Amino acid sequence: MAQGSGTRDGYRAAAAGLAAVTFGAGLGELSAALFLPAASPFAVIGGALIDIAPSWAKDLAIALFDTFDKAALLIGIAVVLAAIAAAAGLLERRRAGAGVVIVGAIGVVGAAIAMTRTGAGAFSWAPSAVAGAAAIVALRVLIRRLRPDLALAAPAGGESRPIDRRQFLIWTAAAGAVGVVALVAANVAHGASRSIEAIRKALRLPTAAERAAPIPAGAELDIPGLAPLVTPNRDFYRIDTALVVPQVDPAEWSLRIHGMVDRELVITWEELLALPMQEADVTLACVSNDVGGSLIGNARWLGHPIRELLARAGVADDADMVLSTSVDGFTASTPLEVLTDDRDSLLAIGMNGDPLPVEHGFPVRMVVPGLYGYVSATKWVTQLEVTRFDRVDAYWTTRGWDARGPIKLQSRIDVPRRGRQIDPGETMIAGMAWQQHVGVRGVEVRVDGGSWMTADLATAISDDTWVQWSVPWTAESGDHQIECRAISATGDTQTSNRTPPAPNGAEGWHRISVSVA
Repeated sequence: MAQGSGTRDGYRAAAAGLAAVTFGAGLGELSAALFLPAASPFAVIGGALIDIAPSWAKDLAIALFDTFDKAALLIGIAVVLAAIAAAAGLLERRRAGAGVVIVGAIGVVGAAIAMTRTGAGAFSWAPSAVAGAAAIVALRVLIRRLRPDLALAAPAGGESRPIDRRQFLIWTAAAGAVGVVALVAANVAHGASRSIEAIRKALRLPTAAERAAPIPAGAELDIPGLAPLVTPNRDFYRIDTALVVPQVDPAEWSLRIHGMVDRELVITWEELLALPMQEADVTLACVSNDVGGSLIGNARWLGHPIRELLARAGVADDADMVLSTSVDGFTASTPLEVLTDDRDSLLAIGMNGDPLPVEHGFPVRMVVPGLYGYVSATKWVTQLEVTRFDRVDAYWTTRGWDARGPIKLQSRIDVPRRGRQIDPGETMIAGMAWQQHVGVRGVEVRVDGGSWMTADLATAISDDTWVQWSVPWTAESGDHQIECRAISATGDTQTSNRTPPAPNGAEGWHRISVSVA
């Protein structure tokens, strides 16, 4: 009986730890939402984990969770925090003060990390400190109801006695409920995200001085299952290091161009809107996109050519790189030559006819054809520093990735889908191919290691976009393996050597297995 009671008290202590930490986390997040949104305890800890994660961990997260990698990280943080909270409750029941040290340490760590984040203010430590202090108080109050020696003082003349278990459960449930309500309230209190979205929706984009040509006839193949030629904004992949999407008011945004220039420039939002705008169809791809992956999308962008801003600043002859910086501190190293040649490298404000979605960099981002996004497509961009590769390393360069990141020749099979069963007879094999700013001349397909078949190539929008392709196939019963390879506009054939994304992009033929009924 005593053993069963001890076990039950252990469960109750663990529950007390969970309730206490939930209570503290809720108050910490609510205080951040009300006063210091950028200092959200979950956001600063999650951001730090993203920053210190090795490349293999990043690739694994994207491979497992695709564009839901950040949601998975937040869930993972919550699970680990729950385990620590339960352990703190158990330790506090066994030895007064032991659990308090643990939950207090979480608050101290969060506060310390908050002060090291980009844009940290004098009081960025406060939300995490609130979370830690509230969790300490809640844990001590709840555990007192499980330990007779820590029971609340009895009335004068009476004997000290523990409060009954039912009352403990009420207190624990109340603490947890307050924490949950505070977390919900914190989410509601993040009014900035709604106000910025309202500003975005009310914005009217300027008319382009240089409009993109209409999409040519025959560029889009009408094949079910084939990715659309132009990716809708809602479906465009999102990979970045921002755990919480930055909320940037255009009225407060500016771009500073400095470094190895003749004259430093600061461009405000209103000044940017007054500049001549250009439309360009450009396909963007993430360096973490594995062979046949979906971390790629095509859009029509609206923006001002970056080369014209750099010309105004006057670039030093020995400069060879532009380090772009996001409002959240992310940096990318872009070769100067690709920002000053004739390609459509834009300081973009529009995407497929609408202002940039907030998660895709509103109000301003970079779009550069021919490079992977990690060295070129900086979202929420606020600085362009003209410099040299031998002087400065960017965010991913310090983590072992290539500093320049040119796009590699790739192709993929969209139809039929991998692992699907199809009916025998006449069918189509179709997919996409790309090598931005080089272009694709052709695509070849083979089945079960047989002869290569030349696919029909759709009309490309330009060399800066992907292109659709298809080839008819008479499917016979059985299991089959289908492969594809692209041929660039310069005559290079996509390599068969399979390599992972790190350190400069995946290579190899896309290969799928299908079963014909």
